[in-house]
Amino acid sequence: MGFFGFLLLGLIAGALAKLILPGKQGGGWFVTLLLGVVGALVGGWLGSLLFNAPLEEFFSIQTWLLAIGGSVLVLLIYGLIVGRKDRTRA
Repeated sequence: MGFFGFLLLGLIAGALAKLILPGKQGGGWFVTLLLGVVGALVGGWLGSLLFNAPLEEFFSIQTWLLAIGGSVLVLLIYGLIVGRKDRTRA
């Protein structure tokens, strides 16, 4: 998968992760892109490590599920970090 394909996958995976998780995560499209790309990396790394999953194809359901799962995980961690900062300021 090329660089722009990976960015597109990360953006869509990050947007879907925001739709899946309830609540207010904050951040705009750039934060969504960054979290999605990081989530796609995390999901791909965990998928190849745990399941020996091949992730070269853009239109593979396996690639998408791992990228979305990784994005959800990264978004949860991001929410915990940002939520903790907001609580300490109040």
